[in-house]
Amino acid sequence: MAGPGGSGAAARSAGGRGIVISDDWPGYSLDLFTYPQHYYGDLEYVLIPHGIIVDRTERLAKDIMQDIGDNDIVVLCVLKGGYKFCADLVEHIKNLSRNSERFISMKVDFVRLKSYHNDQSMQDMQIMGGDDLSKLTGKNVLIVEDIVGTGRTMKVLLNNIEKYKPKMIKVASLLVKRTSRPDGYRPDCMWINTEKNRSI
Repeated sequence: MAGPGGSGAAARSAGGRGIVISDDWPGYSLDLFTYPQHYYGDLEYVLIPHGIIVDRTERLAKDIMQDIGDNDIVVLCVLKGGYKFCADLVEHIKNLSRNSERFISMKVDFVRLKSYHNDQSMQDMQIMGGDDLSKLTGKNVLIVEDIVGTGRTMKVLLNNIEKYKPKMIKVASLLVKRTSRPDGYRPDCMWINTEKNRSI
């Protein structure tokens, strides 16, 4: 991941809640990495090296397995942005499950959320795709999203799912953006916490 340059403090741990990218974090020099030639001239720095992304995703998978225990999981991937992160996370959970004493069965489904119309947040969010949500009753549900901003959209989704009385709901997010209008919501597992104006 790369973006425009800056200066100042490095990325730091968020006490088990992901990695925090400070507002003045300058990133890593491009001289430290190889990257496709068609990006030459377009990048100024590397914000998060690929190896860190892979390792942190695997750690999230381990944390999720510890939280879920021996229970099977229904994974709800929020499209479109969450697809790649969800695929990698699910693969890590499968690998950890194969190499452990317990096997965790997973069913993956996909939903798309429509919460904005003419740039205004709609009171009634539309949930498109996926199986009948009533089938989530009594199940352990893992929602996988790419970015959580204010958290309003996710809270509406959670309220909709909670109507069907799942046994447990967890939310995993690749990015959590610090915003000027947060509502206090934070996912159970997050990869990185970044500033509101940072290009990712």
